[in-house]
Amino acid sequence: MTFLSDIKDYPWTSLLAGVLPARLAARLPKRFRAPSSQIVPPASVAGRALTIVIAIMTFLACLTAGGVYMVHQSASAWVDDIASEVTIELNPLETADIEKKMTLVALFLAKQPGVARVKPMSADDSAKLLEPWLGSTAALSALPVPRLIAVEIDRSEPPDIESIQNALTENFEGVTLDDHRRWQSEIKLITRSTALGGIAVLALVAAATIAVIVSATRSAMATNREIIEVLHFVGASDRFISREFEQHFLGLGVRAGLVGAIAAAVTFMLMPFLLSLLGGGSVTEAETRRLLGNGELDLGGYFLLALTVVVVAALCMVTSRLGVFRVLKTHA
Repeated sequence: MTFLSDIKDYPWTSLLAGVLPARLAARLPKRFRAPSSQIVPPASVAGRALTIVIAIMTFLACLTAGGVYMVHQSASAWVDDIASEVTIELNPLETADIEKKMTLVALFLAKQPGVARVKPMSADDSAKLLEPWLGSTAALSALPVPRLIAVEIDRSEPPDIESIQNALTENFEGVTLDDHRRWQSEIKLITRSTALGGIAVLALVAAATIAVIVSATRSAMATNREIIEVLHFVGASDRFISREFEQHFLGLGVRAGLVGAIAAAVTFMLMPFLLSLLGGGSVTEAETRRLLGNGELDLGGYFLLALTVVVVAALCMVTSRLGVFRVLKTHA
């Protein structure tokens, strides 16, 4: 309950004064200025260097969280697309009339239960699938490029893929079915690896933030030792003293967190432009967009950035509280 009361009683209107430069903050209306009745001087606790460090930590945390979120969203959409289709491959070397065979196989697949749509792909369509890797060249027309049939599955009543594969093998030569299970497992593996890497980075950022706040708390306690001794002399409790520091670090965490989150949000907004600017060729651009999508965050992604600010502010507040109590017990 003490944490909730501290959050409720915090002068939130003074946060804007902490974000703006001193000259601009002095021109704000009175209700937006920092209260002058604080016992511990704010300048002795929340220096600009500490604010910059926390802002950088928040920026890195937001970039990591947003990047993992984009990869997860892109991978989920990719898995859903793959799971809703299977691909039939026809080897042109094992048949004389490939067009006739394409028609027969397409008609056979259209009659199978659970198949929503059958789309035979022309030779030009099959060649275009290879352009991101081989480029656009007339030599592809001379190569025995396999012909493909895209089969859309009715996801409400999916077919028996194994029975369709056995039927194709029995009735047609040189026809294979790819249900993309291998690709699904690889995408899920990449997504899990990315999530674990993101969690590791966030853990390191949190550890660095805790270390910085602990060091700043001890420094502030040492700087304000005389004030603390006077407060003890007049009967102030440890809870009262710690609350003074908690309010400082809570405001510091919110201000620095907002700066870092806004910088990360701007970075994500510029991500599509940066992807096109860096380039790297059609293959690199295609693979990057498959991994990150269009490089933009949706509403859920920006909510995640806001949640990161809340976590950073809470981390600053809790760490300062524990650090103050530990120092007070040491000097008791």
